[in-house]
Amino acid sequence: MSGIPHDHYEPKTGGEKWLHSRLPIVGLLYDTIMIPTPKNLNWMWIWGIVLTFCLVLQIVTGIILAMHYTPHVDMAFASVEHIMRNVNGGHFIRYLHMNGASLFFVAVYLHIFRGLYYGSYKAPREVTWIIGMLIYLAMMGTAFMGYVLPWGQMSFWGATVITGLFGAIPFVGDAIQTWLLGGPAVDNATLNRFFSLHYLLPFVIAALVALHIWAFHTTGNNNPTGVDVRRTSKAEAEKDTVPFWPYFVIKDLFALGVIMVVFFAIVGFMPNYLGHPDNYIEADALVTPAHIVPEWYFLPFYAILRAFTSDVWVVMFASWITGGIIDAKFFGVLAMFGAIAVMALAPWLDTSSVRSGRYRPMFKWWFWLLCIDFVVLMWVGAMPAEPPYSTISLIASAYWFAYFLVILPLLGVIEKPEAAPATIEEDFDAHYGKAETPAE
Repeated sequence: MSGIPHDHYEPKTGGEKWLHSRLPIVGLLYDTIMIPTPKNLNWMWIWGIVLTFCLVLQIVTGIILAMHYTPHVDMAFASVEHIMRNVNGGHFIRYLHMNGASLFFVAVYLHIFRGLYYGSYKAPREVTWIIGMLIYLAMMGTAFMGYVLPWGQMSFWGATVITGLFGAIPFVGDAIQTWLLGGPAVDNATLNRFFSLHYLLPFVIAALVALHIWAFHTTGNNNPTGVDVRRTSKAEAEKDTVPFWPYFVIKDLFALGVIMVVFFAIVGFMPNYLGHPDNYIEADALVTPAHIVPEWYFLPFYAILRAFTSDVWVVMFASWITGGIIDAKFFGVLAMFGAIAVMALAPWLDTSSVRSGRYRPMFKWWFWLLCIDFVVLMWVGAMPAEPPYSTISLIASAYWFAYFLVILPLLGVIEKPEAAPATIEEDFDAHYGKAETPAE
């Protein structure tokens, strides 16, 4: 599984040997749990177990909710109220599912930005990074479709606005929009197919997660130094690593326990804090909410979508050069998906020979500005599309693209990085002290 030299599973009893020769599942699990892991991993490496917990939580609670939900426009809203009021523990299961989605995105954003800082996307982990981006896209699709299911005002109008974006695609937009909706407008066919896909996609995510884990177990885990584990011999590798079990499993479980305290406090005492009150009003196609906003985890990209209006010079130039094919609405759609695409292309846009941002003094400033930029985009995405928010969102959007398309490639040429430690062992000893050799 991993190119790092280590002990592999050896069946001992007759039963173990019989099973191993036919289905080496125990050996696969052993090699997974005992994989040599860089011993200098810090607390930013805890998000993998949080994401695994969230995926299991969402699947289990989602299956329970599906048992009581009715995917029909005349009954969907009432069935959600039935879950909340009449099903034993129904309100708790639904609040777990609702807030579990938010925890899922908190963890995935921290996981992604950790990868961007420590260069986890760099060779040989490009495929791992791309699979991670596919998981993120599948999460966004699943979350959007799930938000439609309660059939409240924000559900209905959010679906109307977002699916309407596909209608902006030249020539084929109307056909794609009709195919997505199952008809000319958001209606029963839309709710049915969104329910089906919302149920299906988590299992697609689970399959992609298995690929993601397989990929980084093949290349080995990145670490804060960006220095690779020595693979010349088992003895050298053991100086840089410790087995994942029990060292990092216990550390991850402790971190998960702390996060669960906060999570269950939110579920128990403020479960609707991140929701919108309009979604407790049944969907009405004749009443448009005053301010349509998506869930908080979509807000940065929603801000980018709205930033490029018809009076922005780059939109006017694109419209002129394409003879009006690319208008402001279509340009906004391209910008929204392009913001994710440039993040996926980071392995090829970052030209620096140094992997970890820890040893890149100029990079640190631009990276932390990117983090601030992401928070600003999230804030303006929740604001009305009017000055000064429109101007702020345009500036923040411009920086997002500039970071990946201009700053990252240039930094690799002009930046003078600091010296990284020669080995992971050297970095570990510098932070935690060298272990004393026991007296003979």
